[in-house]
Amino acid sequence: MRGVDCGDGHDLSIEILLKIEVLSQIHAVHVVPSIAEEASGPSYSVVRLCQALIDAGDAIQLAALDWAPLVSKPPFLHVFPLGRGPRRLGFSPRMRRWLCAAALSGKVDIIHNHSLWMMPNVYGGWATRRTGCQLVVSPRGTLSAWARGRSARVKRVFWSLLQGPALRQAACFHATAEREFEDIRRAGFCQPVCIIPNGVDVSAFKAKSSGGRRQLLFLGRIHPVKGVDLLLHAWHAVSQRFPDWDLRIAGPDNLGYLPRMKAVAAELKLQRIEFCGPLYGEAKLRAYSESELFVLPTHSENFGMTVAEALATGTPAVVTRGAPWAGLKEHRAGWWIEIGVDPLVACLEDALSEPRDELAARGVRGREWMRQEFSWERVGAMMDQTYRWLVSGGSAPAWVRLD
Repeated sequence: MRGVDCGDGHDLSIEILLKIEVLSQIHAVHVVPSIAEEASGPSYSVVRLCQALIDAGDAIQLAALDWAPLVSKPPFLHVFPLGRGPRRLGFSPRMRRWLCAAALSGKVDIIHNHSLWMMPNVYGGWATRRTGCQLVVSPRGTLSAWARGRSARVKRVFWSLLQGPALRQAACFHATAEREFEDIRRAGFCQPVCIIPNGVDVSAFKAKSSGGRRQLLFLGRIHPVKGVDLLLHAWHAVSQRFPDWDLRIAGPDNLGYLPRMKAVAAELKLQRIEFCGPLYGEAKLRAYSESELFVLPTHSENFGMTVAEALATGTPAVVTRGAPWAGLKEHRAGWWIEIGVDPLVACLEDALSEPRDELAARGVRGREWMRQEFSWERVGAMMDQTYRWLVSGGSAPAWVRLD
């Protein structure tokens, strides 16, 4: 089997990972503010990471706020009611007490926090203080310059009083890409950082249509960070030259941004464009499969889960450098471009001009890339070994950065 490049010259195959002897079961509690928003990356990636660790033999629990009704509840999930205080901060005294009891019990090895800027992301630091339980932190993009600049005044206060001190308890950070590792170091943290990507489920392959209209897809939250405004202006510039292509924009409204984007589309008098709302489950997979090209003109992503999902269905992608997808060029699975309307226009002119068979070949290469390097089996094995190193010591795994 092809080896996996861990980023420092080491070559690691999934067989080697899975043959590592399991000396004892790791007990870990994962914490995330919410998994209720299916369109949000962590709602998928955190739950799927927990399942991958369970499949690797670990005992895993997941703590989240009772933020909104869940379509399906994982058996390892514990939900906690919101307490008094601003909803956006997510106070939950019951979650705090439960995490503190877990850390003090001596039965939990790891508390793994996902995301920042809410109280559940502080509780892990409080719970592990002066205990033998170790704290792992996955910022999930929340330490990027773009993210820290949003509501900057409030975040400076929250950081000084709560978030910063809690993060200093971390024994290890988790970054999904090299760029997020750099964000962690810029924030002043010198703890070890494991660089482990998100995984993606690769479903059965469905060949693209060889006739009919052609579809360009954006799928994600309709939020200022995603660059939907850039896409609309780029579509205005290129759509007349490509009358056989349609633009489909799928995703839920965030911060009231969807009506603004619809107003921009109306002002530009855009043709052959559809805002179809959020898509989940089979409908989302069908949207990827029915599209010949995916586009994410984002300003900032720690990973960009929708890119992996698109590639896993055999759909090539156009992604800005706001997301860590340089491999699109190396694997000839799409385009990785500068942020802005002009670079996006130039790229779309090239991409939309490609014959169907050439775009399909890019998609096949992208799908194989996802299958080999982004399987949840591999990701779970890597995180499991990181936990074991934190608990038992010894040589750091090849994907852990100590510099």
